[in-house]
Amino acid sequence: MSEQPTVIRPYGDMTGDGMVQVSFTLPVPHDKRAEGAALQLAGKMGLSPALLVHAKAMGPSHTFFVVYGSVTHLVDLSQVQVVERDFPLLSAKEVNAAIKKKLRRPLVVVGACIGTDAHTVGIDAILNIKGFAGEKGLEYYSEIHVVNLGAQVLVPYLVERAREEKADAVLVSQVVTQRDAHIHNVTQMSAAFREAYPAGKVPLLIAGGPRFEEGSADALGVDRIFGRGTTPGEVASYLVHALTGPARTERTSA
Repeated sequence: MSEQPTVIRPYGDMTGDGMVQVSFTLPVPHDKRAEGAALQLAGKMGLSPALLVHAKAMGPSHTFFVVYGSVTHLVDLSQVQVVERDFPLLSAKEVNAAIKKKLRRPLVVVGACIGTDAHTVGIDAILNIKGFAGEKGLEYYSEIHVVNLGAQVLVPYLVERAREEKADAVLVSQVVTQRDAHIHNVTQMSAAFREAYPAGKVPLLIAGGPRFEEGSADALGVDRIFGRGTTPGEVASYLVHALTGPARTERTSA
């Protein structure tokens, strides 16, 4: 097998042709001028030549476009940074055994969608017994007690319930990302927990959603970020790793 190159270009019709497809919406009615504006934008984005392959009116004053063209930009794989999983993946049996042996009581997890976010698909996929991607959710684990608060939960209420339930971990899902709502909500949540709990007693704080950057946990003041495609088994394995292993360092940044 040949060695993979470290510098690459996008692939469209043939290797190295740099072809990409981009979609966007412009706040103009659909007409020839709008299509020209879309091609102008594509050119400024570095697509040359650019081909307009789709244009559709989105109401009276907006138009959706898809453009196709070649870029000259290169990608250096050696400069790509990823967050590697730093804990082993465990089976449900192994998770239950580790909790029973080391905690000697059920591990308590409180989950919610906070703020105005009403999208519970993500949090339900992790918590509900039906699970996701062929894996049972945390409710399936005999040694994990799950409290799913659902959608549009206010941060003060989340803190209150976490204290009442003596939560070991708090899982927050954020799907709505307009104007960085997910970042503001999670930052507010982490600050509220640090204010409400004594130092070193804050539950494990975990945030998940499709638009979070996996390396942003420190900046948001949480212990872990999980992105798109995360399975219940990954979350359960992390909980065991974080709560039954060496003492964690509490986040202090906001």
